[in-house]
Amino acid sequence: MNQEELFKNLISHCKEYGFIFPSSEIYDGLAAVYDYGQLGVLLKNNIRDYWWRSMVQLHENIVGIDAAIFMHPTVWKASGHVDAFNDPLIDNKDSKKRYRADQLIEEHLQKIQDKIDKEIDKAAKRFGETFNRQLFIETNARVVEYKQKLNSLHARYNKAMNENNLAELKAIIEEEKIVCPISGTCNWTDVRQFNLMFSTQIGSVSNESDTIYLRPETAQGIFVNFLNVYKTGRMKVPFGIAQTGKAFRNEIVARQFIFRMREFEQMEMQFFVKPGDELQWFDYWKKIRLEWHKALGIPDEYYRYHDHEKLAHYANAATDIEFRFPFGFKELEGIHSRTDFDLSAHQQYSGKKLQYFDAENNESYVPYVIETSIGLDRMFLAVLSYAYNEEKLNDGTQRIVLRIPYILAPIKVAILPLVKRDGMPEKASEIMKMLQPYFYCQYDEKDTIGRRYRRQDAIGTPLCVTIDQVTLEQDIVTVRHRDTMKQDNVHLSELKNYIYQMVAIEPTLEKLNQYAGIFA
Repeated sequence: MNQEELFKNLISHCKEYGFIFPSSEIYDGLAAVYDYGQLGVLLKNNIRDYWWRSMVQLHENIVGIDAAIFMHPTVWKASGHVDAFNDPLIDNKDSKKRYRADQLIEEHLQKIQDKIDKEIDKAAKRFGETFNRQLFIETNARVVEYKQKLNSLHARYNKAMNENNLAELKAIIEEEKIVCPISGTCNWTDVRQFNLMFSTQIGSVSNESDTIYLRPETAQGIFVNFLNVYKTGRMKVPFGIAQTGKAFRNEIVARQFIFRMREFEQMEMQFFVKPGDELQWFDYWKKIRLEWHKALGIPDEYYRYHDHEKLAHYANAATDIEFRFPFGFKELEGIHSRTDFDLSAHQQYSGKKLQYFDAENNESYVPYVIETSIGLDRMFLAVLSYAYNEEKLNDGTQRIVLRIPYILAPIKVAILPLVKRDGMPEKASEIMKMLQPYFYCQYDEKDTIGRRYRRQDAIGTPLCVTIDQVTLEQDIVTVRHRDTMKQDNVHLSELKNYIYQMVAIEPTLEKLNQYAGIFA
């Protein structure tokens, strides 16, 4: 089964088991908008909690806020979103479909890179242990040709994007014969800019109302509260402000399930530092954030850095942590050195001083900012993309299992009486009540025990506690592990601690605390 089919199966699985539903489905849905179901909301909350606790609880110099979605319209003028928050869009005249011009070109560049990788892989298999990768890249005629084309086209594309040269973007698309995936033709319109912000009116009388915007990012709520937090929290540079919350973008080309949506949730932290120290802190947060992802136990090969060649006008360093989704490596989290652009812009537009006073050196300055920004919905998709497995067992049967990291699993424990008689359901209910204050539990007594195990595998439940005759006689339960299907006998007096050792988040936070010390 290829990755595209696997991804389709994952999307179907999400709906079938209550993770994600199309929004307003009884009215035929709303494009690129989704609702999180009963299991999805638990997984989403667990991801958010993991981020919040590792970011705020583990750092004494990072605090959290929850800023409003609606903000004064001048905020978005100062931030540059009113004038420059645009996507370059192009239409295919035959299919009538609209695309982002930059994404069409980037996908074309990736196809050239894929050709290079294919040649290298073929040579590696042919030559085995004697294969010299670097020498092959430098000397193989076909690879050298592909590499030259890739570098040349990449430079041309970056120049066009930096100069906002829409005509050049169209010229690249036409000269490279980049076709519409639907029509297969190269019959394109001119490239046009489209602002991504949703606008609405505030006020009770339409002709007296003001235009305001649904925030396209959560970061600006942090910047405009810089003085409030700095003064009331008696914060000392370097310090950070964290926030999670909804953001809204009128994505014309929303796609790939919840990867790109019009309503989504961000988890952002802005870290304020002394000018001149920003690149040191950029490197620190770049390492720390990758360790946060890897601490979940997802293999290293699912992650990679992508350093930006084209920097935003306000940045002096930027990198993405990319994740290997079923549709390829894509951005999961961004780490950016934003210089003093944001605070300086808000200082200019508001007329208020947004400066930090360094008492030790008796000086005031506008701090520089290191940003870490991750999409909660993308993180959700990354976890499920890794977790979803269609597994063939030794006995020839097949199971679908979600290998969700234990600390993130929506349901931690399933309570399963072996049969619906002989006092087993009653004993199972007692055990359920014993565990509920500590863990999300699910009770199930319908169907055979094997089918119930399969249902729990399919929703990612790490542990199943089975109550049988031995439980009634000796207070010993059978605990089945999702990933290995191994079974342990555990006494009821030890059950809570046994489960805690398996699913608790605290050991992972301890590990992250050690990483913070290593990279400091």
